[in-house]
Amino acid sequence: MPRADVTQMHFAKLYPLLVNKAEKKGRRREEVDRVTTWLTGYTAEDIARLEQSDVSYGDFFRNAPAMNPNRTLITGTVCGVRVETIEDPLMREIRYLDKLVDELAKGKAMEQILRT
Repeated sequence: MPRADVTQMHFAKLYPLLVNKAEKKGRRREEVDRVTTWLTGYTAEDIARLEQSDVSYGDFFRNAPAMNPNRTLITGTVCGVRVETIEDPLMREIRYLDKLVDELAKGKAMEQILRT
C-alpha cells in the first residue's frame, strides 16, 4: 500500500497532531503557534483560519508569507532523517516544523528553538 503524501493531506488534520504532541509534554498550543509563525510568517490568526479550511499541508508551506531565513540553522534528525540533508525543498520545510515541535516537546527553551 503506498504511503500517503503528507503534502496532499489537509493542514487541518496535521496541525492538531503537532499541537497534541507538544501538549502531551506540558507545552501549550500558543508555543506551537509561536514556532510555526517564526518559521512561516503566518500569524496565529492565520493558522487558526487555515485550520478551518481545506488547504493542503503542502500549500500551507508553499504559500507561507515569509519563511524565516534562519530556518537553515535548524539541524538534527526527525524520523531518523537529518533535516539539513533533505533534498526536496518542500519536504525540508515540513521537517523543519517537525523538528521545532520536537524541540518544544523535549523542553528546550524558546530562545534556543527560535535560534535567537
